[in-house]
Amino acid sequence: MADKKDETITDLKELGGAVAAEAKTEKKAEKADAPAEAPAKREPKLDAQGRAYATGRRKDAVARVWLKPGSGKVVVNGKDQGVYFSRHTHRLILNQPFLIVNRVGQFDIMCTVKGGGLSGQAGAVRHGISRALENFEPALRPALKKAGMMTRDDRIVERKKVGKHKARRTKQWAKR
Repeated sequence: MADKKDETITDLKELGGAVAAEAKTEKKAEKADAPAEAPAKREPKLDAQGRAYATGRRKDAVARVWLKPGSGKVVVNGKDQGVYFSRHTHRLILNQPFLIVNRVGQFDIMCTVKGGGLSGQAGAVRHGISRALENFEPALRPALKKAGMMTRDDRIVERKKVGKHKARRTKQWAKR
């Protein structure tokens, strides 16, 4: 009786091995027959007016950005970028995505930005422009991603601690 059980177990193992081997050959044959699937091509995300929309964030600032083909005009909260961001550094930050993808002067930008200070707002608009460029022309994503424009900068101000002047600044200590 024990011999019969051993024989059936051996037979089942052999059968299982044969079935598994057959399944592997079938999968290989299916893969060979099936055409190689290219990665899904991403399509532009545009609204009814032909604009790409994106949201950018930096520190406490949030920017809503609309991008459309045009002459390179940038309007921030209803003002020209030179008026709103008077520092040259902020305007350079704003235009970085266009420099990276060689599209300077080809798009008009209209954005609203709230919260934070001017540096955070400039960073938020830059993040929004990068994401809007990707929505308008998905082929630009690798260049923007490599330059670090697609990643949100998650550094924020450290909270103030109890018993300290600021987050880490301690009270002055006098020896005498």
